[in-house]
Amino acid sequence: MNHSGLQKGLKERHMTMIAIAGVIGAGLFVGSGAVIHSTGPGAIVSYALAGALVVLVMRMLGEMAAARPTSGSFAAYAHEAIGPWAGFTVGWLYWFFWVIVIAIEANAGAAIIQYWFPSIPLWLLSLVLTILMTLTNIWSVKSYGEFEYWFAFIKVASIVLFLILGLAFIFGLAPGSEPVGLKNLTGHGGFMPHGIGSILVGIVIVIFSFFGTEIVTIAAGESAEPQEAVSKATKSVTWRILVFYIGSIAVVVTLLPWNSASVLKSPFVAVLEHVGVPAAAQIMNFIVLTAVLSCLNSGLYTTSRMLYSLAEKGEAPKSFLRLNKNGVPVRAVIASTLFAYIAVIMNYVSPDKVFLFLVNSSGAIALLVYLVIAVSQLRMRQKLERENSTALKIKMWLFPYLTYFTILALLVILASMLFIESMISQLLLTLLITAVVIVYYFVFARRHLNPNYQPATPTPAKD
Repeated sequence: MNHSGLQKGLKERHMTMIAIAGVIGAGLFVGSGAVIHSTGPGAIVSYALAGALVVLVMRMLGEMAAARPTSGSFAAYAHEAIGPWAGFTVGWLYWFFWVIVIAIEANAGAAIIQYWFPSIPLWLLSLVLTILMTLTNIWSVKSYGEFEYWFAFIKVASIVLFLILGLAFIFGLAPGSEPVGLKNLTGHGGFMPHGIGSILVGIVIVIFSFFGTEIVTIAAGESAEPQEAVSKATKSVTWRILVFYIGSIAVVVTLLPWNSASVLKSPFVAVLEHVGVPAAAQIMNFIVLTAVLSCLNSGLYTTSRMLYSLAEKGEAPKSFLRLNKNGVPVRAVIASTLFAYIAVIMNYVSPDKVFLFLVNSSGAIALLVYLVIAVSQLRMRQKLERENSTALKIKMWLFPYLTYFTILALLVILASMLFIESMISQLLLTLLITAVVIVYYFVFARRHLNPNYQPATPTPAKD
């Protein structure tokens, strides 16, 4: 077995596509309908404001990741900037979050495939999908990158074609079509039919759909040119969110009435059917399956690398540091997969109790991760500037004011979850799990920390 460290198997094209499509999940294709239905055309504003907040968080993470690329990403930075307890807590919470996501996505993917093959049991399809993605991750980091490249390519191409089609019909450029105008944005109760409060609630809901943009900073640890990859990903996050999310939502609410039943069910299918694309539901099912498989693939990758990083610091068993001949932490991949299998089983054995508890207790972890990233950047900025002989490759804008603003905004969103009925249990259970992890660290884990652990070596900025 190899102990020389993770291999630099991800090429620039892999990193580029992981960065571009990391923000595109099944939530955009499916979950956006509920947001549009509850906020109206103002959903554009909800997505824009939530997206702006994520851009700020990614800028902060990019600043640290470009200077110190590591598979531990924000958990490693929290370890150094806030304290070992913070790195331990956010690392394990992030691992737990993705293990649950793997189970959810495996079930979602199985349900899509069962639509085409109704005779195959759902549990068997879930198992097959998870095993296939596990084998992909175990083979090599390059195979993960290659699969993710093509999954990402399909997602990006689909949205680009969707935008072109939608805009052609909105502006009357398609054969036989007339300009739509703004009637669907201003009619049916106006741009904000449920008031400005619904827009703010929408921000709280949609910010979770952006989670996954941080994966590229984890993958940077296995890239031949990590600083360049992180720099490009961070600088492009604004247009990615602008085009893929805000652009898509704008097309939907401009082309169709926001309160139509078809938009609530599946906004993308509704648009494709409206413009006369044959077999729209089948096409969309294939695209959503691609997004699900991409999420499964990335989930297994990120959980294994976070587990590897925790083991480096002595915060997880040392056996997770063992690598195969291709530089893959196989034991970390398998361990993460086993917990995902258990979660999948819970979804069938006790969907309304155990699995619901697992899903709700991971619900607010994304916001805690964002908060930790912001606090870490606030505390590391001066240290990174002292260590780099030249200026940092990426810098947070208007530091420290925008960093403080981001921290405040995230705290407001967390607090507001207490006043949204569907989110109260998620916040309280996430805080309970967080408290349990912190207590476990101080009672048991602290004594096992690796005294020889060193943070990632600073990467000199290129001219």
